[in-house]
Amino acid sequence: LVYGAVRSPLAQPRNLIGGHVISAVIGVASYQMFNEHMWLASSVAVATAVALMHFTKTLHPPGGATALIAVIGGENIHDLGFSYAIVPVGAGAAIMLVVALLVNNLATNRRYPEFWI
Repeated sequence: LVYGAVRSPLAQPRNLIGGHVISAVIGVASYQMFNEHMWLASSVAVATAVALMHFTKTLHPPGGATALIAVIGGENIHDLGFSYAIVPVGAGAAIMLVVALLVNNLATNRRYPEFWI
């Protein structure tokens, strides 16, 4: 979204960072609560992440995958606990934002972001 649909409200910095970080926290919490039932943890993680992104106006569709990865990502992801929301998710989203700012503003006919907050 941040490279191909730069004018989309879902691709703006607030949505990119907020959507991923919120979804990561929800995904970790869902795994910790329901890790005996991965199907339930996965469903709760994605549904709750999407609902909370809507509520906070930070909807970013890839955030659903971020929540799901927190559940099904395996032992390396699970061992990170809530720090998963900071590194790799928050840091990765910040790097994507910096690259999007550079790439999208090279062309004279593109401007990114449309808004910050």
